[in-house]
Amino acid sequence: MSLRMHQLVADLKPFEGRFGMTWRVALLCALVAAVAMIYKIPEPAIGCYLIVYLMKQDASTNIVLAIGATILVTVFVALVFLLTRWTIEVPFLRLAVMALASFAFVYLGSVSKLGPLGSDMALVITFALTLVSAAPLGEVVTRGLLYAWQMVTMPMALMLCFNLVLGWKPSTLLRTTVRERIEAAGEHLRRNDAESLARVQELLREGNAEHDQRALLTRILHYVPSRVTNMLAQAIEQSYALLLAVSAMPDTVTDEERGQLAAQCERVAAALKAEAAIPAPDTPLPSGDPALREAWAMLRDMADPEPAWPAMAQEPFFAADALSNPAHQRFALKTTLAAMIAYIVYAGIDWQGIHTAMITCFVASLGTTGETVHKLTLRIVGCLIGAAMGMAAILFVIPSLTSVGGLMGLVFVAMLPAAWVSSGSERISYGGVQIGLAFLLTVLQGFEPSLDMDSARDRIVGILLGNVLVYLIFTRIWPVGVVTGVRSGLSNALAALSRLAALPRDNRRTLVDQAAAATVDLRQAADQLAMAHYEPASLRPSPADIRRFQTMIAEAEHLPASLLLAPAPDPDEAARLARLSKAVATATPPDGSASQQTLDAPAAPRATAAERISRIETALVTEA
Repeated sequence: MSLRMHQLVADLKPFEGRFGMTWRVALLCALVAAVAMIYKIPEPAIGCYLIVYLMKQDASTNIVLAIGATILVTVFVALVFLLTRWTIEVPFLRLAVMALASFAFVYLGSVSKLGPLGSDMALVITFALTLVSAAPLGEVVTRGLLYAWQMVTMPMALMLCFNLVLGWKPSTLLRTTVRERIEAAGEHLRRNDAESLARVQELLREGNAEHDQRALLTRILHYVPSRVTNMLAQAIEQSYALLLAVSAMPDTVTDEERGQLAAQCERVAAALKAEAAIPAPDTPLPSGDPALREAWAMLRDMADPEPAWPAMAQEPFFAADALSNPAHQRFALKTTLAAMIAYIVYAGIDWQGIHTAMITCFVASLGTTGETVHKLTLRIVGCLIGAAMGMAAILFVIPSLTSVGGLMGLVFVAMLPAAWVSSGSERISYGGVQIGLAFLLTVLQGFEPSLDMDSARDRIVGILLGNVLVYLIFTRIWPVGVVTGVRSGLSNALAALSRLAALPRDNRRTLVDQAAAATVDLRQAADQLAMAHYEPASLRPSPADIRRFQTMIAEAEHLPASLLLAPAPDPDEAARLARLSKAVATATPPDGSASQQTLDAPAAPRATAAERISRIETALVTEA
């Protein structure tokens, strides 16, 4: 328990940019609530929830998300309008259309880059269709679908305008990322201890995909001159390779060599902070260590006065197994089933106040059982905190409110702690989203602040009911254990490492991309494994299995740097890693004979790539 409390405290600590993100989210939620009250747009809590859930750090991503969500909901509302013209007067057919819309969007989010946005669209469309039953018959279709369109487009329009004026430029965030990486490399070179190495490894686990996307949006939207955009895009790759080289630097590198390299890192970081030209490095001391040579090469490349735009790998919009993997369809079916049961329950007993049960079903559903239970725990805790804040506001604040400005102030202050938590790591971010949602659902009732405690109670009951439904369905119907996620992440990482081992050494960009992809996949596998204790006993892996997976992940984490620094491609290691990737995915022992070394003792700190591959093979054979 003390370890978990220590982790919680660490997750709540400030970091660069966290306060800026917090006040921006809180202010935008206050604006959304005010506009909804003035123009009588229903369910302002959902609009604010979309802000908390979708808002990212950089303005360019938020602008693209706002435009994409608006286009998406407009197209789908038009489609649903055509369908409901013939079904809206028949409750059963209306329920079928709701279920179809829910399944389609959740499935689309599962198999594409839409991700959580798919479930958000499913929530808005499905919930809007539940509102039409209360509208006058002659305008039932138009009223309900207009509500759905307004609930999405209004907060998205405000998010777009807000980010045009007050959003962080992606170029600023890219420069900050490169500077943080170089500062971390310099600090580890100076200190050469476990704490500084942990900081380097933490930055490596972020990967480059998000930063490459920011660089691309910076170029498309012309935030800065082309030369600066090219420099930042190249620096993302170069700083990542620098971190890999520094993390793999052996103790044989002298203090003098480390100090000279650290001094250059400090000069580059200072130039980035001042937005000045990056200085060319001095002539380094001669060394035969490949990690040291790689680090100096990256710093030299970073000082190139005329950088070119790098060729970035384009990831497909749809997942490769979108049609072949039944897990996507099952996930959409389970989410839709939970939401439809929630709707049938509160409509059947005519208790409309607990309609938040259906909203929670879309918010709470996740891929594996461990993830779902973990997020349910966060949501229940967040719900209780947010509801307590909402009831306190109803008792002590709302009676004295006399204007929309006062309501904006209340929402802003209350959303600050919710946004602070939601801007943290994935371990706690869902808790912040739920704090904000529970508060908003409690306070924003109708088109004015309400003193009705019964409504607050009903909405809390609805949230808890939704959590129970999701838990029962996701743990009883087609349950997906965290082992599935661990195997998927580890298999993908080993496949990327196989490609890394086989690539020619002159293809630097692709080498770094594969190393970053492998590191991110390993982090995802480790995160999934950490969720094992949230699973029911029937799904939870045994302690021995957990230890074996931990061994494989720990050994594989050393391979990106080792393979990147290799002087030439190694077809044998590439083939072994490819066999391991397939064996992990299929839970079968790898072809060929594994090393007979024991896993009782940890590998040597500077073990070779071949030795670490052998230990992964041994762990996998032991598992089989």
